[in-house]
This record gives sequence, C-alpha cells and structure tokens, in this order.
Amino acid sequence: MIDLSKLHTTALPSRVIMGECWARDGLQSESTIVSTKDKVEIIRGMVEAGFTKIEATNFAHPKYLPQFSDAEEVLRLIPRKPGVHYRGICTTLKGVERAAQSKAEGFGVDEIAMVISASESHNKANVNMTHEENKALLEQMTRLALQTGHKVFGWVLCSFGCPIKGDVRMDDALELGKWWKDLGASYIGFGDTTGVANPRQVSAFYDHVLNHGMTREEVVVHFHDTRGWGVANSLTALSFGLTHFDSSLGAIGGQPKTGAAKYHRGYTGNTCTEDLVGLFEEMGVGTGIDLHKLIALGGRAEEVIGRQLRSNFILAGPVPHQGIVYDKTKGIVDTRA
Repeated sequence: MIDLSKLHTTALPSRVIMGECWARDGLQSESTIVSTKDKVEIIRGMVEAGFTKIEATNFAHPKYLPQFSDAEEVLRLIPRKPGVHYRGICTTLKGVERAAQSKAEGFGVDEIAMVISASESHNKANVNMTHEENKALLEQMTRLALQTGHKVFGWVLCSFGCPIKGDVRMDDALELGKWWKDLGASYIGFGDTTGVANPRQVSAFYDHVLNHGMTREEVVVHFHDTRGWGVANSLTALSFGLTHFDSSLGAIGGQPKTGAAKYHRGYTGNTCTEDLVGLFEEMGVGTGIDLHKLIALGGRAEEVIGRQLRSNFILAGPVPHQGIVYDKTKGIVDTRA
C-alpha cells in the first residue's frame, strides 16, 4: 500500500475529471480494425456512463493508421450532449485541416491533441523530426487549431523516460510543457509513453513542475500500464491535487504499431479506467461515472475487442459494503431493496 502522507500533504480533491481514451489511444495498437458501428456504440456508452472527456479519434492518414480511416464518419454519428467534450489527435497540418473542416460542417472535436517528445531521440523515431523542426510545424498547427475554435492539448511524450535514450531530465519535459503553455495550449499532458515511471519518481516530478510554472488545472495525468504501475502512479498524482486523468477501458492502447521503429513492440497499455474509477470512488473521490454502467461498458468493450482485457474491477467488482453485493453476470446488486 502506498502511504500518501509520505508522498505529499495536499488534500485529495473531492472530484476528478476522467478522460476516456479507448476509442483512440486504446484502439491505436489493435491490429484488428474495429467497425465504425462498434466504435460509436462504445462512445455512446461512455456518454451514458457519465464521461465528459472522450478521446474519439485520430486524424492520421489511413495509410499509416487504418484503424482511424473512419474518423469523420465516427464524428458524424457519436452523440452530442452539453458538457461532453471530444478530443482528436493530429500529428500533421493536414490532420488539423481535416479537424477544422469537420468542425465547420458541424460534427468536429472540441479539443485537438498534438505531440512532441521530451526525448529528441524518441521524437526522431516517432515523427522523423528534430525538436526544432517539430516545433516549427506544431506552431503552425496550433495557430490553425486556435483560429478554428479548438482548444489545444499539448503532449510531452516520454516525460518520465525514453525507450531509446533511457532517463529523461525533468527540466527537459518541463521546458516543453511551458512551451506548449506559451503557444496557447489549455491542457498539457506529461506522458509516461512506455510505462517506466514509478510513484517516487512521479512524486518528485509533479512537485517540480507544479512549483515551476504549471498549474493543477492544466496538467493532465496519463500513465501507461506497461509494467502494471499505472494505477499506483495515478494515485500518486492524485495526492498532488491533480484532477484531470486519462485512462482506457480494459487498459488497452499505447504506442501505435506503425512499423516506424522496433521500440514500439510491446510498449502498450494505458491505465485501466475501470480500476482507476473504482479506486477513486472507493476513496470518496467523485468521478461522475455510474459504476453499474461502467462495468457493463467494460464487458461490452471486451466483446468488441474479442478477448478478456485487463480490468481487475470487472473481475472482482466493487468492494462489498453492507447490503451491496456484486455478481459478474448481474452486476452491482443492492440487497437492501
């Protein structure tokens, strides 16, 4: 058990905002193409369960990521509800132009995410650009995104370590976070791209960035679960009063299998949404997510993917309190009724 008192003394927030990434970061590493119908069904289920931040698609060229060749079609079909915000990721200027066009036609995303790596070695392998080359492109992309009414989500990949060069300096990640902020990004995500972070490192990292220019309102927590440490790292971030958390149903996702570099192999898996939401709710930290609907949604996501995913919460269910029991076939049952 992690002793939060030894990590940080900030009071836990009473409520957090969960960003559900199954439909984009989750599916990005899946070799089987999921149908548009199934994607829309799962996203609709997310909305019904109470998610207000949903990563819906990727505007990548279908040649590189065929999983998202239906990006515009998905956006046309998903439900629109006040307070629900959709995010799409763009890695090229053409991608931002597509996002802008879909928004102009009435079915766009609210936020556009863009990426740069804290490690220049990883950046070259990931997008075939140096930091300076990538910054010049991202500045163009950001201007267009802001001009077309989108919020910008700036990612700093490999903030906790790089699969190519190894350790990454906190100040290298922080410098890029500040750069995104100066460009006009509303949210900055320091990504644990290949799941190398540990709670002690995470504690030192957030203590550093929150004391050097970043705020709790703009930082998004996003840990990969490559080594099974995603929930522990997210809990550490919670102890710093952070309130924006990304995760994925069943812990699927991670690096895309584009064939661009061998280091992509095996580095997959986001923090599991069901496990993280269940833990937060048990701790008295509100998520706004209906646990009954979340369990059903996680089960349906497994059916769509075609295998059992990595949700401990679905297998074990909520902690049984007086009058409340869990049956995997029936879900949460209140025996007091």
